[in-house]
Amino acid sequence: MIKNRLKDLWSKGQPALNGWLAIDSPFVAEIMAGQGYDTLTIDLQHGALDYSAMLAMLQAMRALPVTPIVRVPWREPGIVMKALDAGAMGIICPMINTADEAAEFASFMRYPPLGTRSYGPTRAAFAHPGYGVEANGAVLALAMIETREGLENVEAIAATPGIDGLYVGPSDLALGTSAGRLPPGFDPTDGELVASIKRIAAVAKAQGIRAGLHCGSPEYAARAVSWGFDLTTVSGDSRLLAMAAAASVTHWRELTQTRKDAGASSAD
Repeated sequence: MIKNRLKDLWSKGQPALNGWLAIDSPFVAEIMAGQGYDTLTIDLQHGALDYSAMLAMLQAMRALPVTPIVRVPWREPGIVMKALDAGAMGIICPMINTADEAAEFASFMRYPPLGTRSYGPTRAAFAHPGYGVEANGAVLALAMIETREGLENVEAIAATPGIDGLYVGPSDLALGTSAGRLPPGFDPTDGELVASIKRIAAVAKAQGIRAGLHCGSPEYAARAVSWGFDLTTVSGDSRLLAMAAAASVTHWRELTQTRKDAGASSAD
């Protein structure tokens, strides 16, 4: 029987902590996988990586107890199926705006008779012993709600058979629902946007499916759990690297009372 650790965690009533991978590096993926995350998502949509990098990153994560998820670039059957065949146990699909789009995405995730997925689990058959048609019940289809249209149709999307959860992209949701009033970013505080985010979680719960939110800080993610979110992403590899490097550099310059000359070249 195929095991999905994320589903096991949820069955115990516990929320999950998700990390984000946008750097083309199996080593970075391996490091992140060893830090205690419940899940890690490889970002094929906006990450600086391609399918080949994703495959190697999934392999690097295999030895550690973390559930691999992939955010695909778009609602396109080829890449959804290839990510699953590579061993992803969940797929986040961006820009789901209608129930028809949700149903189409869900069909890519499952073998017949539940869907239209083509059979050929190349790496998945080795990464997940026993992998076969029973994967229909193990993999997770997470539809992103990040536009005004998606928000307007969120009830119908959540009610679509085969959709296991809704995932909120706050940056695009801010851009798409505020008519330019709000900038993109994590951890929004605008009352109307926060109300929309809470509504998405409530709709998911009412339909008996899961809800995820992309966050920038542990504090905001913990607050989101109290709103009913089951999966919270806290930052990601590129942002964590930049923040840690900046903090280290700043501290050193404070201790040595030096500053970087912005006009100096690397050849000086």
